[in-house]
Amino acid sequence: MAKKKPPKNDNVIARNKRASFDYQLLDSFEAGVSLHGWEVKSLRMGKADLGDSYVLMKDGEAFLLGATIHPLDTASTHVIADPQRTRKLLLHKKELAKILAATAQKGQACVCTQLYWKGHLVKARIALAVGKKSHDKRDTQKERDWNRQKQRLMRENSRG
Repeated sequence: MAKKKPPKNDNVIARNKRASFDYQLLDSFEAGVSLHGWEVKSLRMGKADLGDSYVLMKDGEAFLLGATIHPLDTASTHVIADPQRTRKLLLHKKELAKILAATAQKGQACVCTQLYWKGHLVKARIALAVGKKSHDKRDTQKERDWNRQKQRLMRENSRG
């Protein structure tokens, strides 16, 4: 009998796994993303990368920098597509004020952790973060390895 796979979360477009490894994520927000038409088509095909993305606060507004959306060959023939253009994030004023106050403090940053669909809209999950030290990263790795080992042991015990 084949194993049942867990249901795939189809609404997630791209994740920034590196953010949770490099940073301790504190508070998260949901932000709308201002996109061009060719970017939406590329996102539907899953051609996004959040590897080096971060959120920059400028003039009381939030902008997503470093996120790459690769243009489709067929969808963007008539426009000059910039895959790493700066995209505006749409947030409420209270959320913007909270992010601005937190990033003004020393050692805090704001990073994008994932892009996902909410209905027909593209949303970004952004989080306030504090950088981890190298020993914290090792602890995270050890914990992740231990959890995998526990899962293996549980599977072996339930089989036999």
